[in-house]
Amino acid sequence: MEKPKFKTVQEVVAAGQGLPERYLHASGNGESQPLNVPVPEMDIPAIDLSLLFSASEDGREELAKLHSALSTWGVVQVMNHGITEAFLDKIYKLTKEFFALPTEEKHKYAREIGSIQGYGNDMILWDDQVLDWIDRLYITTYPEDRRQLKFWPELPIGFRETLQEYTMKQRVVIEQFFKAMARSLELEENSFLDMYGESATMDTRFNMYPPCPRPDKVIGVKPHADGSAFTLLLPDKDVEGLQFLKDGKWYKAPIVPDTILINVGDQMEIMSNGIYKSPVHRVVTNSEKERISVATFCVPGEEKEIQPVEALVSEARPRLYKTVKKYVELYFEYYQQGRRPMEAALIA
Repeated sequence: MEKPKFKTVQEVVAAGQGLPERYLHASGNGESQPLNVPVPEMDIPAIDLSLLFSASEDGREELAKLHSALSTWGVVQVMNHGITEAFLDKIYKLTKEFFALPTEEKHKYAREIGSIQGYGNDMILWDDQVLDWIDRLYITTYPEDRRQLKFWPELPIGFRETLQEYTMKQRVVIEQFFKAMARSLELEENSFLDMYGESATMDTRFNMYPPCPRPDKVIGVKPHADGSAFTLLLPDKDVEGLQFLKDGKWYKAPIVPDTILINVGDQMEIMSNGIYKSPVHRVVTNSEKERISVATFCVPGEEKEIQPVEALVSEARPRLYKTVKKYVELYFEYYQQGRRPMEAALIA
């Protein structure tokens, strides 16, 4: 059962009463060093989405790069994705304007206890849960009959219309990316799309990380892997913060203008029988600058049974995962406990 709501981080900062203990990570929580130590940059390619469907040598090379990145890191940056830089800048600007609105205006869209949609903080499930240094607005954007328009801000002007347009543009990218992943594994083009399903949902989360007085002890988002099939992210073009875990070490995501960062989620790892990895990632805080990002989670339809694609199961590579359904319900419970829901999906 969810506990009563806390103030948003922006409200905590505005109150000027110092840093509540609820945000501080004890040093014994698996983070043996301060959270804000410098880390190396991850070596991931920028993939040209328009080339992934070309029969040319360049197209084959691009598919090989995609396969290598997703099997090694579980992350790529995608360029030539069909969404203009001016439009992506507009999304960023409207997000920034929303979080700059007066508190009472934002609270019109407040998340209700027990629900994930709306404005506020993450679900608080138990008394000693360490809080993330993030305010967010979480909206189901697709399919249209799943929308709850009471959570779609009317201010800033144009927010709703732009979000609708962004959702439609992203749907094209999502379909292309599913097909490209199938091609990169030499599967029939619709292998993943068919399992993902017509009734799949898109949830967009607008994130605000205010400047934090203790970036060594406070985290923006705790380490986790996504419960989606995959996630599209518009990172802040000026402020770093996103980090990925590989072989027990943290690496920072590079900032490459005009790209969309796409990371594999747990349900894609299951569909690919573990070939494509769902990476653990986190967001660290910054003492001087706020950071804004926009993530869209692509989640298979609730009625869909998600399992390894048959063509990826063989004697050499036995089936690694059980069939799962309604994975996201399990996911949130595990996430707040700092556990990986993938543990429940693995065949022992």
